Amino acid sequence: MTADTIFALASGAGKAGVAVYRVSGPKAGNVFSQLCGKENPSPRTAVRITLTDPGSGEVVDDGLALWFPAPASFTGEDVVELHLHGGRAVMTTVNELLSRSDFLRLAEPGEFTRRAFEHGKMDLTAAEGLADLINAETEAQRLQAQRQLRGALGEIYTQWSERLKNACALFEAEIDFSDEELPDGLHRQVDEEINALIKEVGNHLDDKFQGQIVRDGFYVTIVGQPNAGKSSLLNALSQRDVAIVSEIAGTTRDIIEVHLDIEGFPVIVADTAGIRETDDAIESEGVRRARARAEDADLVLAVIDGERLDDQEKFIHSLDREKTILLLNKIDLSSEENAEKGLKGGMIGLSAKTGRGLTEVIDLLSKKIADRCQLSVSPSLTRARHRTAVEECLEALGRYRLAKEAELKAEDLRLAARALGRITGRVGVEDILDVIFAEFCIGK
Repeated sequence: MTADTIFALASGAGKAGVAVYRVSGPKAGNVFSQLCGKENPSPRTAVRITLTDPGSGEVVDDGLALWFPAPASFTGEDVVELHLHGGRAVMTTVNELLSRSDFLRLAEPGEFTRRAFEHGKMDLTAAEGLADLINAETEAQRLQAQRQLRGALGEIYTQWSERLKNACALFEAEIDFSDEELPDGLHRQVDEEINALIKEVGNHLDDKFQGQIVRDGFYVTIVGQPNAGKSSLLNALSQRDVAIVSEIAGTTRDIIEVHLDIEGFPVIVADTAGIRETDDAIESEGVRRARARAEDADLVLAVIDGERLDDQEKFIHSLDREKTILLLNKIDLSSEENAEKGLKGGMIGLSAKTGRGLTEVIDLLSKKIADRCQLSVSPSLTRARHRTAVEECLEALGRYRLAKEAELKAEDLRLAARALGRITGRVGVEDILDVIFAEFCIGK
């Protein structure tokens, strides 16, 4: 545990009505005596203070302060919050004053939350939930982050770890007291417990990456041949001119992304280069990127030019139909024959230019996204490191079922529990702490 006392601006940067500074550490209470000229107030009670430069005696600002003595604070240490005026000049002077203090230093990114973790105020999953909550831009992200911050995900891993420890205790007893008879049926009970746990862990992993998609975004890729209307569709979905629309084939050569909030879910829609055979090196690279992006996408919107439907049969057959929505664009300009053929083939009639059919496209898109991202009753995996650790746990449990010796079974159970412990921060996480807390802003 560090003995430093740290400070940082906990509210957002820039001009505001109120700026909140947080101070945490063993000398946090010195703020009142050395900078405010008063004794520590009653805990968790807002008091009026005048912040003064101890060198010149000049008044820097006045406002409110709150005192949170350890351990009843966010970090588990003594904490002071200063609620001051949020003007740029005030904040600059306050930063200089606190920086000059001989008992304070500026906090590093995520250091307050890291101290909360180190003092047992939260586990790593809750800390990551806090980071996700700060960065949440949609309702689904907020709900998922709140659930994780409140410990729902960590509780699952903690319960599994306890069950593994209890099971491991049997084999430890068998090893340590091999000369004594143990109650009959214990092995069978442990096997039943581990089999049930394997099923639960497997179901937890089989989530179609739902939690990670809600956190990182649902990726939609627009593909089609040149001049099919891909850029017009992107502009229509985003309700602004994001992409250049031109009659010249090959105008879009690189991927253009827009971030949308659809029914509370984060969606990243990408416009790509028109897919065709070309000798142009730059356009050819754009086509390669378009195909790669479509392959990695959660959903593909394939824009088909209704004026030249027969020319696009090869392109249509090359698509992954399981994750593709076919859009017959330029329906207002298509011949009756092409329109009838496309609609009977399962395409959605659309005119990205006039907006005809756009509501139907958005409704279907919303349904596809909601079906994939809807929050389940049980908390989902939200990060790759969680998934890797849970997969290691499941592998260890699989080895347990194959092992014959008690020593090997006990070791596999310990490895399974250790993998879960890395998620919550109970064991073996020193090498990942810096990475996790570096995601935070300075004041958190």
